Amino acid sequence: MNYATAIDGWCGSIVGGCLKRWFDATAALAAILLFMPLFCLIALAIKFWDGGPVIYRHSRVGLKGAAFDCLKFRSMVINADEVLARHLATNSQAAAEWQKDRKLKRDPRITRLGASMRKTSIDELPQLLNILKGEMSFVGPRPIVIEEVPKYGPVIAHYLRARPGLTGPWQVGGRNDLDYATRVALDRGYVENWSFWGDLTIIAKTARVVVAPRGGY
Repeated sequence: MNYATAIDGWCGSIVGGCLKRWFDATAALAAILLFMPLFCLIALAIKFWDGGPVIYRHSRVGLKGAAFDCLKFRSMVINADEVLARHLATNSQAAAEWQKDRKLKRDPRITRLGASMRKTSIDELPQLLNILKGEMSFVGPRPIVIEEVPKYGPVIAHYLRARPGLTGPWQVGGRNDLDYATRVALDRGYVENWSFWGDLTIIAKTARVVVAPRGGY
Protein backbone atom coordinates (compact mmCIF):
# COMPACT_ATOMS: atom_id res chain seq x y z
CA MET A 1 0.00 0.00 0.00
CA ASN A 2 1.25 3.52 -0.85
CA TYR A 3 0.14 6.61 1.07
CA ALA A 4 1.86 9.07 -1.29
CA THR A 5 -1.35 10.24 -2.98
CA ALA A 6 -3.15 10.85 0.30
CA ILE A 7 -0.36 12.98 1.73
CA ASP A 8 0.90 14.68 -1.45
CA GLY A 9 1.58 18.30 -0.60
CA TRP A 10 1.28 17.56 3.14
CA CYS A 11 4.84 16.43 3.82
CA GLY A 12 6.71 19.64 3.05
CA SER A 13 10.38 19.50 2.09
CA ILE A 14 12.45 16.33 2.42
CA VAL A 15 14.60 16.40 5.55
CA GLY A 16 18.29 16.92 4.80
CA GLY A 17 17.96 17.34 1.04
CA CYS A 18 20.87 16.57 -1.28
CA LEU A 19 23.59 16.87 1.39
CA LYS A 20 22.05 14.14 3.53
CA ARG A 21 21.46 11.87 0.54
CA TRP A 22 25.04 12.31 -0.72
CA PHE A 23 26.44 11.40 2.69
CA ASP A 24 24.14 8.37 2.97
CA ALA A 25 25.07 6.92 -0.42
CA THR A 26 28.81 7.46 0.01
CA ALA A 27 28.99 6.18 3.59
CA ALA A 28 26.71 3.19 2.91
CA LEU A 29 28.84 2.00 0.01
CA ALA A 30 32.02 2.33 2.08
CA ALA A 31 30.43 0.49 5.03
CA ILE A 32 29.18 -2.37 2.85
CA LEU A 33 32.68 -2.92 1.47
CA LEU A 34 34.21 -2.68 4.96
CA PHE A 35 31.76 -5.08 6.62
CA MET A 36 31.48 -7.62 3.79
CA PRO A 37 33.55 -10.27 5.67
CA LEU A 38 31.28 -9.80 8.73
CA PHE A 39 28.20 -10.12 6.52
CA CYS A 40 29.46 -13.46 5.28
CA LEU A 41 30.24 -14.77 8.78
CA ILE A 42 26.79 -13.80 10.09
CA ALA A 43 25.09 -15.42 7.08
CA LEU A 44 26.98 -18.66 7.70
CA ALA A 45 26.10 -18.58 11.41
CA ILE A 46 22.38 -18.17 10.69
CA LYS A 47 22.42 -20.97 8.12
CA PHE A 48 24.29 -23.22 10.55
CA TRP A 49 21.81 -22.42 13.33
CA ASP A 50 18.62 -23.70 11.69
CA GLY A 51 19.14 -23.78 7.93
CA GLY A 52 16.52 -21.08 7.31
CA PRO A 53 16.68 -17.83 5.31
CA VAL A 54 19.47 -15.41 6.17
CA ILE A 55 17.58 -12.20 5.43
CA TYR A 56 14.24 -11.13 6.89
CA ARG A 57 12.15 -8.66 4.90
CA HIS A 58 9.42 -6.58 6.47
CA SER A 59 7.30 -3.90 4.79
CA ARG A 60 7.77 -0.43 6.29
CA VAL A 61 6.50 3.05 5.46
CA GLY A 62 9.15 5.28 3.91
CA LEU A 63 9.57 8.74 2.46
CA LYS A 64 6.26 10.26 1.30
CA GLY A 65 4.47 7.09 2.33
CA ALA A 66 6.15 4.73 -0.15
CA ALA A 67 6.30 1.18 1.20
CA PHE A 68 9.63 -0.67 1.06
CA ASP A 69 11.15 -3.93 2.29
CA CYS A 70 13.27 -3.19 5.35
CA LEU A 71 16.12 -5.74 5.49
CA LYS A 72 17.52 -7.46 8.57
CA PHE A 73 19.53 -10.54 9.36
CA ARG A 74 16.93 -13.04 10.52
CA SER A 75 16.92 -13.20 14.32
CA MET A 76 13.68 -15.17 14.74
CA VAL A 77 12.58 -18.75 14.29
CA ILE A 78 11.40 -19.75 10.82
CA ASN A 79 7.70 -20.00 11.83
CA ALA A 80 7.76 -16.69 13.74
CA ASP A 81 4.21 -15.61 12.85
CA GLU A 82 2.72 -18.85 14.14
CA VAL A 83 4.77 -18.72 17.35
CA LEU A 84 3.68 -15.11 18.00
CA ALA A 85 0.00 -15.86 17.36
CA ARG A 86 0.04 -18.80 19.80
CA HIS A 87 1.89 -16.78 22.43
CA LEU A 88 -0.48 -13.81 22.28
CA ALA A 89 -3.53 -16.08 22.32
CA THR A 90 -2.43 -17.76 25.55
CA ASN A 91 -0.77 -14.84 27.37
CA SER A 92 -2.98 -11.80 28.03
CA GLN A 93 -0.12 -9.76 29.52
CA ALA A 94 2.00 -10.28 26.41
CA ALA A 95 -1.00 -9.45 24.21
CA ALA A 96 -1.46 -6.13 26.03
CA GLU A 97 2.25 -5.34 25.73
CA TRP A 98 2.17 -6.11 21.99
CA GLN A 99 -0.95 -3.98 21.48
CA LYS A 100 0.71 -1.03 23.22
CA ASP A 101 4.26 -1.09 21.83
CA ARG A 102 4.37 -3.78 19.11
CA LYS A 103 7.35 -5.14 21.06
CA LEU A 104 7.82 -7.92 23.59
CA LYS A 105 10.59 -7.91 26.19
CA ARG A 106 10.35 -11.70 26.31
CA ASP A 107 9.73 -12.61 22.70
CA PRO A 108 9.45 -16.38 22.10
CA ARG A 109 10.21 -15.92 18.40
CA ILE A 110 13.81 -14.82 18.91
CA THR A 111 16.58 -17.41 18.71
CA ARG A 112 19.58 -17.32 21.04
CA LEU A 113 21.77 -16.28 18.12
CA GLY A 114 19.20 -13.63 17.23
CA ALA A 115 19.14 -12.26 20.78
CA SER A 116 22.91 -11.75 20.64
CA MET A 117 22.64 -9.93 17.32
CA ARG A 118 19.83 -7.69 18.56
CA LYS A 119 21.73 -6.57 21.66
CA THR A 120 24.37 -4.97 19.44
CA SER A 121 22.01 -4.18 16.51
CA ILE A 122 24.15 -6.31 14.19
CA ASP A 123 20.92 -7.74 12.76
CA GLU A 124 20.25 -4.33 11.17
CA LEU A 125 23.42 -4.18 9.08
CA PRO A 126 21.60 -5.27 5.86
CA GLN A 127 19.77 -1.95 6.04
CA LEU A 128 22.95 -0.47 4.56
CA LEU A 129 21.51 -1.80 1.28
CA ASN A 130 18.26 0.07 1.97
CA ILE A 131 20.33 3.22 2.51
CA LEU A 132 22.29 2.73 -0.70
CA LYS A 133 19.01 2.33 -2.62
CA GLY A 134 17.63 5.57 -1.14
CA GLU A 135 14.88 3.89 0.90
CA MET A 136 16.49 4.70 4.25
CA SER A 137 19.04 7.05 5.78
CA PHE A 138 21.79 6.52 8.34
CA VAL A 139 19.88 8.79 10.70
CA GLY A 140 16.15 9.37 10.71
CA PRO A 141 12.84 8.54 12.37
CA ARG A 142 12.16 4.98 13.42
CA PRO A 143 10.91 2.79 10.53
CA ILE A 144 7.23 2.12 11.16
CA VAL A 145 4.97 -0.63 9.89
CA ILE A 146 1.92 0.20 7.79
CA GLU A 147 -0.48 -0.98 10.51
CA GLU A 148 0.94 1.64 12.90
CA VAL A 149 0.20 4.65 10.66
CA PRO A 150 -3.28 5.46 12.09
CA LYS A 151 -1.84 5.60 15.62
CA TYR A 152 0.32 8.62 14.75
CA GLY A 153 -2.46 11.02 13.76
CA PRO A 154 -1.14 14.32 12.35
CA VAL A 155 2.40 13.51 13.57
CA ILE A 156 2.71 11.02 10.69
CA ALA A 157 3.47 14.03 8.46
CA HIS A 158 6.86 14.35 10.18
CA TYR A 159 7.71 10.71 9.43
CA LEU A 160 6.73 11.03 5.79
CA ARG A 161 9.07 14.00 5.29
CA ALA A 162 12.14 11.90 6.11
CA ARG A 163 13.72 8.61 5.13
CA PRO A 164 13.57 6.17 8.05
CA GLY A 165 16.86 5.81 9.87
CA LEU A 166 19.22 2.95 10.60
CA THR A 167 19.70 4.91 13.81
CA GLY A 168 18.08 7.97 15.28
CA PRO A 169 17.26 9.85 18.47
CA TRP A 170 15.24 6.83 19.71
CA GLN A 171 18.33 4.61 19.32
CA VAL A 172 20.63 6.80 21.40
CA GLY A 173 17.89 7.84 23.82
CA GLY A 174 17.05 4.42 25.23
CA ARG A 175 16.10 2.13 22.32
CA ASN A 176 13.20 -0.18 23.18
CA ASP A 177 13.14 0.93 26.81
CA LEU A 178 11.43 4.13 25.67
CA ASP A 179 7.65 4.20 25.69
CA TYR A 180 5.71 4.81 22.48
CA ALA A 181 4.95 8.49 23.15
CA THR A 182 8.59 9.29 23.92
CA ARG A 183 9.83 7.63 20.73
CA VAL A 184 7.34 9.65 18.69
CA ALA A 185 8.32 12.90 20.43
CA LEU A 186 12.02 12.26 19.75
CA ASP A 187 11.37 11.53 16.08
CA ARG A 188 9.23 14.65 15.70
CA GLY A 189 11.91 16.79 17.31
CA TYR A 190 14.53 15.30 14.99
CA VAL A 191 12.54 16.22 11.86
CA GLU A 192 11.72 19.72 13.09
CA ASN A 193 15.30 20.52 14.13
CA TRP A 194 17.40 18.57 11.60
CA SER A 195 21.03 19.51 11.03
CA PHE A 196 23.92 17.68 9.39
CA TRP A 197 26.05 18.05 12.51
CA GLY A 198 23.18 16.66 14.53
CA ASP A 199 23.23 13.55 12.33
CA LEU A 200 26.98 13.12 12.88
CA THR A 201 26.46 13.46 16.64
CA ILE A 202 23.77 10.76 16.65
CA ILE A 203 26.02 8.43 14.61
CA ALA A 204 28.85 8.95 17.10
CA LYS A 205 26.54 8.25 20.06
CA THR A 206 25.16 5.15 18.34
CA ALA A 207 28.61 3.58 18.23
CA ARG A 208 28.67 3.74 22.03
CA VAL A 209 25.07 2.65 22.56
CA VAL A 210 25.22 -0.56 20.49
CA VAL A 211 27.91 -2.09 22.69
CA ALA A 212 25.60 -1.91 25.71
CA PRO A 213 22.73 -4.40 26.14
CA ARG A 214 20.28 -1.81 27.55
CA GLY A 215 17.12 -1.55 25.47
CA GLY A 216 18.19 -4.10 22.88
CA TYR A 217 15.49 -6.75 22.45
